Amino acid sequence: MSVRWQDLRLPVMAAPMFLVSNLDLVIAACRAGVVGAFPSANPRAPETLDGWLGAIRFAERESIDRGEPFAPFCVNMPASAALDKDRRDRALATVAKHEVPLILTNMGDPKEIVDAAHDWGGTVFHDVTTVRHAEKAIAAGVDGLMLVCAGAGGHAGTLSPFAFLPQVRRMFDGSIMLAGGIADGNGIAAALALGADLAVMGTRFIATLESGTVDDHKSMLVDARSEDVVFTDAIAGLPASFLAPSIAANGLDPDDLPKPVARHRPNLPPGVKPWKTVFSGGHSTGLIRDIPPVAGVVDRLAYEFDAARRAGDWRAALAESLSRRPEAATRKAP
Repeated sequence: MSVRWQDLRLPVMAAPMFLVSNLDLVIAACRAGVVGAFPSANPRAPETLDGWLGAIRFAERESIDRGEPFAPFCVNMPASAALDKDRRDRALATVAKHEVPLILTNMGDPKEIVDAAHDWGGTVFHDVTTVRHAEKAIAAGVDGLMLVCAGAGGHAGTLSPFAFLPQVRRMFDGSIMLAGGIADGNGIAAALALGADLAVMGTRFIATLESGTVDDHKSMLVDARSEDVVFTDAIAGLPASFLAPSIAANGLDPDDLPKPVARHRPNLPPGVKPWKTVFSGGHSTGLIRDIPPVAGVVDRLAYEFDAARRAGDWRAALAESLSRRPEAATRKAP
């Protein structure tokens, strides 16, 4: 089954986020014209995953029957079966049953999933944070890469997109998604100018009416600034971005966090749970000032993106800025 790229209104994916990306968010994103994505862990049991995918396919058919676009959807799943092979294999079988158009893999060698997805015509991207990881994913035959850069929410990288993406583009002519600190139309335009094909936004879509997180998380993103983002391995056992006010609300000092026991094993007090009680957010939290519906976010992004592309002609941009001066407005008035 081919990917319905023609139904994209914008080159954007709403990132798959643990506990946040629920059915409402995914379907709203697809209807608004951006890729809707969710982790396979969010529905928990494979039977629930089957129900989610059935609901998304039903919403897709409804939109198509009405002559309306429905952007592609994506399932994020671990490439490695080391942690729970049975669960991973059952999830892959369910994804294959519904011929999911886009798969985003992470953690491990994606070759097995690439081979399976290609059997039903699926497209596979792999999540990477280093050039070395990109090289390994390319060798495994992925169709695309998602480069997770500094400033991303959740598990982020540390590389600047201005250095990371061009290095990967030199050795890979497939599709590239760029993630990290993008929350407006200017960011989308910048990602494409760097050589990306799609921009990925997580934090912006957390603060929407449809997202599955609690209201306190959404409100904290509105109130927080970029400097409130703490990049640490102390909360989840791997480096990730969390909000300092949320860390403090859990009785912890953001500047003096307990060291993890081991990889994937944080040393946290009872009741303190990464993602659930300690909220995540990326640098773009400094750009979040409201909690609109997904459709409203996409409308705004489309307006900003169009304006950013027009600004590519500096002469036209200068003329437009001058036209906004009070004297110019007076001259135009009848």
